[in-house]
Amino acid sequence: MGWLEPAPYLRGTAWLDGGRAVRADPADLDRLPLDTAERAALPIGVRVEFTATPGTRAVELRYRAAVPGPGDALRALRHCFALWRDGLCVGESFTAPAEEATIALELPPGGGTFAIHLPESQAPVVLGLRAREGALSPAPTRPRWLVHGDSITEGWWSTRPAHSWPATAGRALGLDTVNLGFAGGARGELPLAEQLASLPGALVTLAFGTNCWSRAPSSAGWLYETVRAYVGLVRRGHPDAPLLILSPVLRPEAEDAPNALGASLAELRTAMEAAGRDLAAEGDGRLLVLSGRPLLDPEDLADGLHPNDRGHARIAAAVAEALGPYVRG
Repeated sequence: MGWLEPAPYLRGTAWLDGGRAVRADPADLDRLPLDTAERAALPIGVRVEFTATPGTRAVELRYRAAVPGPGDALRALRHCFALWRDGLCVGESFTAPAEEATIALELPPGGGTFAIHLPESQAPVVLGLRAREGALSPAPTRPRWLVHGDSITEGWWSTRPAHSWPATAGRALGLDTVNLGFAGGARGELPLAEQLASLPGALVTLAFGTNCWSRAPSSAGWLYETVRAYVGLVRRGHPDAPLLILSPVLRPEAEDAPNALGASLAELRTAMEAAGRDLAAEGDGRLLVLSGRPLLDPEDLADGLHPNDRGHARIAAAVAEALGPYVRG
């Protein structure tokens, strides 16, 4: 079987830039902070999804990626391609970073619908895929879920991309998760809200706020107004979509400590939740607020800030429970 064009098989994509999956509008990068534009080049959450006929023994992926230079800490990190079916990981394949390479993943018997979670470092680009025996076709499309947030949404420190809370909740809900989490970012940048409004999506989640405590400090009043403005811009493109606001999860060092503008994370969280509740009371009947504070305990954090796998699973379960009624109708 010859190489198949990858575009019909890619899921979790926001924009394509010359065949490369990117997470910000390539025509609108100059309005974004540099760190956000750089993170947008990584294919966080992008997957290859396909249906294999019975008798298909394996799927091959041909890809290209950047190669870390000498002395780069990532040089020894192998690329992991993870194969999932029916909510379970059924295989992994590891390769050394290479400018261009082909990997093969053996398929379990019986065929079915599969997802391959791509490695996220070095910005791999899928060039083609093909079956060993049997045949492949694009997996059925699912409702798209746009998830915006910071490094926690991006998946830090889950042990695999498929273990991040957006990926886990998306599988549970049967959604096509589009991960728009930006490490160090998600500080209420309004141009990103306009980009979110331009993307097709059936559901939207906004999960930011922790970087408004220290990286780009804000006051509680500023964050309250920013959330209202952010939701207003997103609603221009998604007036009727269920929209979930997830306030910051536990961050012990910041909970009661004032930032440079005198606001603790607890106060910022309260302001964010108040903005959401006020918008709902003013008539936005499909806006939900989920407080992040009760979702995690200190032992769910890998480094005092980012969740471990258990923490990501707990966030995913809470988000799936909140959105479930809207997904199931």
